[in-house]
Amino acid sequence: MDVMLPFLLGVITIASAAVGAFFFRFWRRTRDGLFASFAVAFWLMSANWGAQAFVSKDEPYYEAIYLLRLAAFGFIIAGVVVKNRRNSGPAPVC
Repeated sequence: MDVMLPFLLGVITIASAAVGAFFFRFWRRTRDGLFASFAVAFWLMSANWGAQAFVSKDEPYYEAIYLLRLAAFGFIIAGVVVKNRRNSGPAPVC
């Protein structure tokens, strides 16, 4: 079991980086900020998972790694809020 956890964290790290590259490709095509915020968020999640694979839980700064995850969710929330504010206009009259 000691070998399996770093392996699975490595798989999640690579998957998150690939999803970030996927969103970055869409951002390059459309220049939509939502795709850019998702790309950055997934790259931060990738850094989070990679750091967890290499840092021991006994280290005093292990909990600080979760700040990367907090920043990633902040980018997602900010991207959604900016996208919704930009597209909001007057309500249609029925």
